[in-house]
Amino acid sequence: MLTREELPECPVATTVQLIGNKWKLLILRNLIFNGEQRFSDFSKTIPAISKKVLTDNLRALENDGIVNRRVFAEVPPRVVYTLSELGQSLKPLLDAMMVWGNEYKSKL
Repeated sequence: MLTREELPECPVATTVQLIGNKWKLLILRNLIFNGEQRFSDFSKTIPAISKKVLTDNLRALENDGIVNRRVFAEVPPRVVYTLSELGQSLKPLLDAMMVWGNEYKSKL
């Protein structure tokens, strides 16, 4: 997790730094609107993302305290991703993005 000193002073820049790339936003979309996800669920709903990029972005979201990763002691191991309490606080932001995107598309 980043320290306060490592984050930009501007709160908008902080948000962009934490969730501002397209892959993180699509990962968060899945978790917010579909709930718990396995790695393969992300691969199916975000087909353009490579496994490495997906892994890197999930790790970054986990390190930033936005996503929880739970490993079950099974064979083969089952791993599920959920939003942390902090991650759940992003729902209004993504809801607003969805509304804005729909309004924009309807005006084209």
